[in-house]
Order: sequence, then C-alpha cells, then structure tokens
Amino acid sequence: MVTIINRDEILSIVKDIDVVAAMEKGFIDYSKGNCVVPPVGELLFEKNNGETHIKYGYIKDEQYYVIKIASGFYDNPQLGIPSSQGLMLVFNQKTGVTEAVLLDEGHLTNIRTAAAGALAAKHFAPKNIKAVGIIGTGIQGKLQLQYLQQHNPCKNVWIWDINKENASKYKTELSNDFDIRVAESTAEIAQNCNIIITSTPSQNALLFAKYIQEGTHITAVGSDTPEKQELESEILTKADIVVSDSIAQSKNRGEIYRATKNGTISHEKVIELGTAIQQKQLQRTSEKQITVTDLTGVAVQDIMIAQSVYLNYKSKKQ
Repeated sequence: MVTIINRDEILSIVKDIDVVAAMEKGFIDYSKGNCVVPPVGELLFEKNNGETHIKYGYIKDEQYYVIKIASGFYDNPQLGIPSSQGLMLVFNQKTGVTEAVLLDEGHLTNIRTAAAGALAAKHFAPKNIKAVGIIGTGIQGKLQLQYLQQHNPCKNVWIWDINKENASKYKTELSNDFDIRVAESTAEIAQNCNIIITSTPSQNALLFAKYIQEGTHITAVGSDTPEKQELESEILTKADIVVSDSIAQSKNRGEIYRATKNGTISHEKVIELGTAIQQKQLQRTSEKQITVTDLTGVAVQDIMIAQSVYLNYKSKKQ
C-alpha cells in the first residue's frame, strides 16, 4: 500500500532532519557522478504568471528514486493562496513500486533550496559577517535567512523588495529574532552587507557589480529558468570564485547561463558545488574575495529530502 504523508506531518518530520547535511551529501554524490539526473522538465504559463518544474532522478546504490513536481504561480497571493505548490513521489529503485506520496504543497522544495543556500554560505561566506542582505522577501527570503543561522549566524539584516508592503510584513514577522532594516535600494543592500541572498522571479538584473563590496558572498536563488536574471552579469566577472550547483544545468538556465551567453564569463571559470565542498583549495581563502553561488535547483536535492522524510517517517512507525 502506498504511504501518503500530508503537509503538516512532513513539516513536523523535517524538524528532526539536518537538511543542510543532507544537501551536502547529495551534492557530493552528484559531482562524483553517483547520480542519474535527467534534464529538468518545465511548463511555463505566461497567461497565469506561473511555472511548473519536474525534477527527477536517483542516487546509485540508494533505495529509492524520486519524482518532484513543484510550481510557482506568482499571482496566487492575491487569491489568498501560497505561490508555491507541489508534491514528491518516492519509488522503490529495485522494483519501481510506488512507496510514498509526499503532499508537501511545495514546502520541501522551499526547504531544500534554503538548505542549499546555507550550505553555500558555510563554504564560501566570509568569516566575519557584518550584515546579511535579503533581496526578495517571500517565503524563500525568510527560509534562507533562517537556515543561514545554522553555520553563519548573524542577526543584523537588511532587506529589499520591489513591493514595500511585502518588505514591511517580512520585517514585522521576523523582527523578534533579527535586527531588520528596510533598504531603499539594492545598492544600499550591497553597501551594507557582505552576505547577499537574492530570491526573486525577476527577469531583469536587480543587483549591480559597481556596488558589490570587497569580500562579499552572493547566493543567487531565483534564476532557475533561461528567462530569469537577478544579478548583472558583470558581478560574475568581478567575482573571484563562481560556483554552480550543476554545471550541466548552468548551460541552459541561471545567472551563469546568462553571463556565458552574453560573453561576460566563460564556463572555465565555474566550479561545481559538490566538487568545491570536497576540495578546500577551491573554497574561499581570503576575506577579500568576492564569491557567487548560482543555485538553479538540482533533482538530487529533492531525492535527498524526500527519502530523508520517508525514512524518518518509517522509523517512527516501526
């Protein structure tokens, strides 16, 4: 019989999982070639300002394979519905039998993305963090800040959103845990913060090279289709280290795709996250370096979080 796990139970289970550690293992397996991850399936809904991503694959010698369907419909908040939706399907890798349906409503995608951001900061952020900048104050902007605290704690936060009402709401919701200032521009974020996280669906650059300070680490999360862009491509030229969660995916989506397409950088400058995690010399070696991690979202993240949730669920039911 197929196990169906609903959203509330999933969110309860996730609290007992070190998702950042799970992402680290997954990215290492991915860069070692231990994963089978086909290209992303994608549906774009221009009329309804939405998109659906289908990511799937398996890690060799593990028990399961996973298919994830996740969507973002960005006008949903006007209808009183969260913009993120979706589910994950867990199958037995030996028999193909459907083991579990995780009705997470997109929450696991949000969590694994935030955990990947925390992982990137763990290895590439400066040791002395003066302030964290958040560009985009939706659910991902909140989770990125919260998961960042596991390895790079900092309570001094600057935020910016194109919608000032959203920024104000963000500040109200998180002000008990953080000292939050609302910036008037992304330039103000760059001038005051040496960790910057971008998490918007923008199709035009929001953050510009001329404002980026020495020693800054940037995690770009929002650009997960060929059309999206949050960083001016010259930022990647200016960076000392440019990291991709997947070099294969960076050839057709994300900040690196845009920068290589317009000739701003070459792919030779890019290193893969799972490779850099294993090789200390590829990580930040100076507080003066500028580092950029481009996270387009890889199926191995969904595999790791889905099987972690399912195995945790099974252990509690025994």
